[in-house]
Amino acid sequence: MKILVTGAAGFIGFHTANALLDRGDTVVGLDNLNDYYDPALKEARLARLEKRDGFSFHRIDLADKPAMDALFAAEKFDRVIHLAAQPGVRYSLENPDAYVQSNLVGFLNVLEGCRHNAVDHLVYASSSSVYGANERLPFSVHDNVDHPLSLYGATKKSNELMAHSYAHLYGLPVTGLRFFTVYGPWGRPDMALFSFTKKILAGEPIDIFNQGHHARDFTYIDDIVAGIVACVDKVAAPNPAWSGKDPDPATSHAPYRVYNIGNHSPVQLLDFVAAIEKACGKTATKNLLPLQPGDMEATFADVEALTADTGFEPSTPIEEGIGNFVAWYRTYYGV
Repeated sequence: MKILVTGAAGFIGFHTANALLDRGDTVVGLDNLNDYYDPALKEARLARLEKRDGFSFHRIDLADKPAMDALFAAEKFDRVIHLAAQPGVRYSLENPDAYVQSNLVGFLNVLEGCRHNAVDHLVYASSSSVYGANERLPFSVHDNVDHPLSLYGATKKSNELMAHSYAHLYGLPVTGLRFFTVYGPWGRPDMALFSFTKKILAGEPIDIFNQGHHARDFTYIDDIVAGIVACVDKVAAPNPAWSGKDPDPATSHAPYRVYNIGNHSPVQLLDFVAAIEKACGKTATKNLLPLQPGDMEATFADVEALTADTGFEPSTPIEEGIGNFVAWYRTYYGV
């Protein structure tokens, strides 16, 4: 298949593109290589992809409608994996416009490209942030998610609503994946594992918010990619049992699905830090700070629906995953 991977120079996009190439798909990557974090890391990921047969790349901003229209018309993709977005809960408090342009305007351009060019299936990135003020754990795709705590979470919920409207109006099969704290080699510098590792190895103190009482459903990148690829192959279909009198948020009368994709095993933040300390061979100096605005205290993914439909089964222990990341970090940065 010919598959478009947006955000191909990003963390998840890079690993997903590699997995698709490994199995023989033709992959077209798209990214704008912005400076939300060090573009050199994005360039390094991209350089590895560009050495591979079957991969081509376009530097395009999602919000550039003429460029997006031209790309879809020229390439005629079989399927699309839309991972490009403006990420980050805390940054959405500082620069909300970036989230509107990338996550709303950009997503509309992806939907329009799929609609007008007979794409078989769109798989797109949502986020665990959509659960917002929900307190019932584990988070279930069958629960209402109308109370986001950040603009980032609100844009991801908006993506799900926009996707459903296109599934209903145009019969476009769409699958949304709510990612739960993805980590691993080649990860993002703004994520906790990256910043904690950097500071611990440098002997600098680390800031731990909410006094360390956070819990996160940390999910290793290889497990995430296996789930993404399985979803690409499992084209969304209507749920014949769906009823508007008792609507299930995760399915529809239209070809629409939403899944949690996580480890189904939350880890306390201080235990996470302890695993990093062990992998680094150094003890961290910890600054315990209050809860940050927009942050969720705990995330915990119910992945029953994804497992039932695709066989998804995360298997990487947190100690192994962190060890793999720290080994990559030391090699990449020469520490």
